[in-house]
Amino acid sequence: MRFAFPPENFYIGPRLRPRRPAMPTGNGISDKPTTRIDALGVDRCPATGTTNHPINHHLNKQPQGNPAMASLDGKVALITGAARGQGAAEARLFAKRGAKVMLCDVLDAEGQAVAAEIGANAAYMRLDVTSESAWKEVVAATVAKFGKLNVLVNNAGIITPVKEIGDTSLAEYMKVVQVNQVGVFLGMREVVEPMKKAGGGSIVNIASIDGLIGMYGATAYCATKFAVRGMTKVAALELGKHGIRVNSIHPGGVQTKILDDTGLSESQAVEAFKKIPLGRIGQSEEMATLAAYLASDDASYSTGSEFIADGGLTAGFALG
Repeated sequence: MRFAFPPENFYIGPRLRPRRPAMPTGNGISDKPTTRIDALGVDRCPATGTTNHPINHHLNKQPQGNPAMASLDGKVALITGAARGQGAAEARLFAKRGAKVMLCDVLDAEGQAVAAEIGANAAYMRLDVTSESAWKEVVAATVAKFGKLNVLVNNAGIITPVKEIGDTSLAEYMKVVQVNQVGVFLGMREVVEPMKKAGGGSIVNIASIDGLIGMYGATAYCATKFAVRGMTKVAALELGKHGIRVNSIHPGGVQTKILDDTGLSESQAVEAFKKIPLGRIGQSEEMATLAAYLASDDASYSTGSEFIADGGLTAGFALG
């Protein structure tokens, strides 16, 4: 049996169900435009073209400020690993674009300094991402201080010096797993309820290109970043119905402290990244811009996806 696509009495949306007819009022003639579900599942006014579907409510908003910059006005974000590097860059940019930010880390002096630099729209709270109780406390404190929580950036992560799998101890392996994998799981789990109460939200998990390809001497790190990539997709499947989007960012070769922890010197790193298409190391601010986009309503149709920012490192290689 063959059907026209889409079938006459159905639309394509979250569920396959009969198309909802417009309801007449009074004598069957209404002086107001009715709405109908279009073929994409959007509740749209045929006269004005505006959308009324709750998932697409942001499409009716008029752009504010610079359209090239994702606005975070009205957002409340919790960012882990925010005391330095990429996390600190994200906190600064999020606040600059209108968000209120809770910075979290275990480096208290540095985290407090960044929060103080940002000003009234930021606060700092110590968070060991491997601790269930600590996550509960920081999420509750964020909601208490700022009134809601609708953005989480799971940025905290560690790496160990390059070591082959045969020389890696279980303790070394599990240390990385606890921070990079368990920490992300706990963070996502704890923000579900406050994001549901806020009417939706965005979770941005900072993974790595090492969650897409292997890295010599980094068994634990690669395992955790592949895990983050997988958890991101599962969470996107489960949380979409609540208006919560979940995406992962996969940086490659960003100049932060974690790159130093691999054992490469700065000169070695600079030399190595001359070989990639863009010919340089990435900067934390470039990753922060991508995170801000995913946190904003500009990324309203993006979930369960990998966003790669690696200067072309994973594009392939050139001979010669």
